[in-house]
Amino acid sequence: MTPADKRLAVRTEDHPLEYAKFEDMIPPGQYGAGIVMVWDLGKYEPLEDQPPEEQLALGKVQIVLQGEKLRGGFTLIQIKKSGRRDYWLLIKSRDEYADPSWDIDSARFDRSVLTGRTMKEIKEGKPAKPRLGRHRV
Repeated sequence: MTPADKRLAVRTEDHPLEYAKFEDMIPPGQYGAGIVMVWDLGKYEPLEDQPPEEQLALGKVQIVLQGEKLRGGFTLIQIKKSGRRDYWLLIKSRDEYADPSWDIDSARFDRSVLTGRTMKEIKEGKPAKPRLGRHRV
């Protein structure tokens, strides 16, 4: 949410939409091993008239996010393509949602929007907390 921050984004293979409902520990040695958290939920819309596929091919994608945590305009700029992986920078637009004091590491943002749990609580198998967010999966 801070336009001065440039965050690395790595394009991976497509995943089934059902994954947006999954939070748990994937055991070591299994594909995707580690803690899985649904950090944000919402919608996006392209900012340009160009279809997203064309924007991807040109290496610059502009979108508006309407998430529970991330909101407003964002730009993805491709910086490297290596085999099956694409490397991009994610940059927040200077709009009404931009907030230079926003801190992704603050306790305000360390919980799942799906279950209300922290990464530690997911790892420990703690139960989900009541969901207060706007979006439903």
